[in-house]
Amino acid sequence: MVIEWLTFAVAPEHREAFIRIDNEIWTAALSQSPGYISKEVWISPDLHDQVVLIVRWQTREQWKAIPQDLLDDIEAQFRAAIGFSYRMIDAREYQVRRYPHSAEIPKGRGAALRP
Repeated sequence: MVIEWLTFAVAPEHREAFIRIDNEIWTAALSQSPGYISKEVWISPDLHDQVVLIVRWQTREQWKAIPQDLLDDIEAQFRAAIGFSYRMIDAREYQVRRYPHSAEIPKGRGAALRP
């Protein structure tokens, strides 16, 4: 799994509208793309002028296979609908790694750990 992490600067009074319109346009479009898993919106109680969007993709290849002209069209729709200024202040990519977790103590080691 790959995470697309985007941070936007948005005036506090426009934050909720930004989130709503992003969901109506960007999320609706991206959710039709192969490899799309989910999207979350993170807002900080301390940073009222920022919105963080977290998009989960099955693979980087699927994410990056979205045609640029489609992304440009979606962005144009978003800008036409938004009606106020905003800017992307950070864009990051993360790979998710999962490791097995077990509360069990491996055999042969438990005696050394018990009182």
